[in-house]
Amino acid sequence: MPDDLHVIGVRHHSPACARLVADTVDRLRPAHVLIEGPADFNDRLGELALAHTPPIAIYSYMAAGGAARRSWSPLCDYSPEWLALTKGRETGAAVKFIDLPAWHDAFAEVENRYSDAERRYADATERLCREFAVDNTDALWDHLVEIADPEGLAERLDRYFDLVRGEAEATEPDSARERHMAEWIRAALAEDDGPVLVVCGGFHAPALRRLAEAGGPRAWPEVPGPPPDAVVGSFLVPYSFKRLDAFAGYQSGMPSPEYYQRLWDDGAETAAGALVELIATRLRGKHQIVSTADLIGARGLTEGLARLRGHDRPGRTDLLDGLASALISDDLEQPLPWTRRGTLTAGTHPVVVEMTAALTGSRTGRLHPDTPAPPLVADVEGALERLGLGGTRRLRLDLTDARDLERSRALHCLRLLELPGFTRQDGPSAGSDVTAEEHWDLRDGDGRLPAVIEAGVYGATLGDAAQTVLEHRIDRAGGDLDALSGVLFGAALCGRAHLTDRLGRAVADGVADCGDLAAVGAALTVALALWRHDHLFGTAGSELYATVITACAERAMWLAEGLRAGPGPADLGRLKTLAAVRDAVRHAPSLTPPAASVAATARRIAGDGAAPPDLRGGAAGLAWSLGASLDAAGAAAGVSEPDRLGDWLAGLFRVAREEVLAEAAEHGVVHAVDEIVGDMTEQEFLVALPALRQAFAFFPPRERAQIAEQLVALRGGGESAHSMLDRHDADPLTVAAAHALEARVDEVLTREHLTAATEEQR
Repeated sequence: MPDDLHVIGVRHHSPACARLVADTVDRLRPAHVLIEGPADFNDRLGELALAHTPPIAIYSYMAAGGAARRSWSPLCDYSPEWLALTKGRETGAAVKFIDLPAWHDAFAEVENRYSDAERRYADATERLCREFAVDNTDALWDHLVEIADPEGLAERLDRYFDLVRGEAEATEPDSARERHMAEWIRAALAEDDGPVLVVCGGFHAPALRRLAEAGGPRAWPEVPGPPPDAVVGSFLVPYSFKRLDAFAGYQSGMPSPEYYQRLWDDGAETAAGALVELIATRLRGKHQIVSTADLIGARGLTEGLARLRGHDRPGRTDLLDGLASALISDDLEQPLPWTRRGTLTAGTHPVVVEMTAALTGSRTGRLHPDTPAPPLVADVEGALERLGLGGTRRLRLDLTDARDLERSRALHCLRLLELPGFTRQDGPSAGSDVTAEEHWDLRDGDGRLPAVIEAGVYGATLGDAAQTVLEHRIDRAGGDLDALSGVLFGAALCGRAHLTDRLGRAVADGVADCGDLAAVGAALTVALALWRHDHLFGTAGSELYATVITACAERAMWLAEGLRAGPGPADLGRLKTLAAVRDAVRHAPSLTPPAASVAATARRIAGDGAAPPDLRGGAAGLAWSLGASLDAAGAAAGVSEPDRLGDWLAGLFRVAREEVLAEAAEHGVVHAVDEIVGDMTEQEFLVALPALRQAFAFFPPRERAQIAEQLVALRGGGESAHSMLDRHDADPLTVAAAHALEARVDEVLTREHLTAATEEQR
C-alpha cells in the first residue's frame, strides 16, 4: 500500500472510531480526507459547514417512471464521517465524498447508505461472540472497541475488519461502489501533495486498500448522473436519535444513541452514572417505584458485571443488565432486547421499554437557517401561514365556507403526504356523508420540517406533491378496487378530482377485473355521491365519476346474476351494492342501463333458487323499487324455510325499505311473513329467530312501531304495538337457546313417560 495512504475502517456512529479519526487528522495533517458518502454532494459541502446541531442527514431522492427512491446518510456528533468532515476542514485538507450517488443502481434496494454489511459476515462475528462470551455484535463491538483500552485501536480495527471481510462475499453493488471509491483514492494519491486519509465503513476498508495498490485510472472520476427521465435531488434534513436507534428499526451503526452520545461527551463511567439517573427519573415519571436502594443495587450490579466481564469501565450491556436485575422481579415474557438485534417485540416488560427509550434519547437535530431546502418547504410554510393552520389547537371547519374549504383541501394534501401534526378527527367519509363539518387536531413538532423536505420528492408545491402521491397510489393499487375507491375520495378531498384520465381508466379497469360484488358497490357508492351532489368538493357532474358509475352499475348486475351460494348470514356488502345500483338508476339514469332492464335482471336473480337468500331478497327489493310489482306471498313462500326467511327479509328490507313501509298491510310482506311464521313449529321458529331479529333490526324504532301496528291490525287488535316492541335485557340468542333447552327437556320427559308424574308432583 502506498506510504501516503491511510485507510481507517469504521463502524458508523462509533464514538471510539470518531476519536480515532479526529486524532489521526490532527497527527497526519493530511492533504486529502476522503469519506464514504455521496460524491454528487461534493459541490455543496459548504452546506455541511454551516452551524447545524446534529443529528442531521443527507437526504437524496430520485423520481422516475411513477416511482420514487429515497435514501439517507445520517450524521451525529460521534459519527466518524462527521469528524472527518469537521476536522478535515479545520486542518485545511481537501475534503471529498467518494461514494456513488444515492440514485445509482448500487443503492436500488438501500434506504440507508450506512447500512452495514454485517449480515454478510455473520459467521465470523458469531464465532467471535462465542469466543468472547457476548450475546451479539453490538456487545462484541463494545467489548473490543468502545470500552476497551484505546491504545492500539487502529491495529485492532484492521484485524477485526480483515477477519470479517475475508470470510464475506461482496455483492456486485458493493464491488461497484468500491471500484468507484478506489478511483477517487488513486486520483488523490496522484496529486502527491501529502498524506491521503480515507474514512469508510470497515467492510470496505480491506478492498479499498487492495484496489488502491492494484493501479488503474488516476484522474478524478466523473460522478455518474441519473437516468435521463429521472428527477433527482439532495438536501440536508434534521434527524433524530429515535430514527437512528436499532430498537426502532434502524439497522446501521450503533443502537441506543443517547448512551453513545453520553459516552462521547463524558466517557464510560460518567455516562453510566448519568444514565442510571435518567432511567430512574423516567420510570418515576411513569409512576414506577424506584428507591434509592434500587439505584445503589443497580450501580453495584453494573460495576460487578463489568469486572466479571473483564471491562475496566462499564459498557452499555453492563448498565442495562445491572438495571434490569435490580429493577425487575417479574418473569420476563420476552428476552431482553439488547441480547439481540432488532425492534422491540410485543410483550416486552414495561420497565425494559422505558430503559431502552431512555438510552434512545429524544434529541432532534437542527439545521442552520441558511440551509437550502426544496421548494415544497417554502410552499407548505406559506400555505400554513396564509390559511392560518399553524400552532397546536383543535380546528373546526365549515365546508360550505370558501376559505374553510380551501383550508380543508390543504390539510388533506398535508395528510396525504403523511406530514406529522395534521389529524382529522371527523368529517365526510366515503363520499356519502351529509355532514359539512370537519374537526382537525393541529400540532407543531420537530418532525415536520424533515418530513416536508423528504416529501419534496413528490413536487414543488403542495397541490402538485399531493397529486403525485395520488398517482403513485393508483399505480400501487393495481386492480384493487377498494384501494382505487379510496383514491377516488382522496382526490375529491384534496381538490384534485381533475386526475380524470388516469384515475378514470384505472378504476374502469379495476371494475372490469373485479369479482367482488361488495367492492364494486363501494366504488359505486363513492362515485355516485360525489357525482350527484358534492358541490363542496367540486365533483358534482364530474366526467371522472360518471365513468365510474357506468362501469360499476353494469358490472354489479353481471356479478350479482352469476352469484351462487346456499343459506348463510346476510352479506351487508352485497346488499349495499344493490342499494347503490337502485340509487344510480334513479338519480343518474343517463349513466346506467334502463330501469326496466335492471329490474328484469333483478327479477331473474330473485327467482333463482341457487342464489343466496339475502341476494334474492335484495334483488326482489331492487326490482320493486324500480317500479316492478312484488307478489309478496309468492316471493316469501319461495324462501319460507327457517334458515332462509330471515336472510331474505334482510335483503328485501335493505333495498326496498320505503316500499315495505308504504304497502298495504293485508296483502304485503309483513302479512306474508306473519303467515309463514305462524305455521312454523317451535323448533323451526327458534332456528329462524336470530335472522328474523337481524332483518327487522334494520328499521329504526319509529318504523318498527309502524310495522308492529300493521301486525296488530292484521290480528284484529287486542294488543298494543308498544307491548310487541318491549325489549328484554337478555341477549336474544341466549333467550332462544333457553327456549331450545326447555324444548329438549320436554322431549326427554315425554320420551321417558315422566310428563304425567311431573304434573302430579306440581
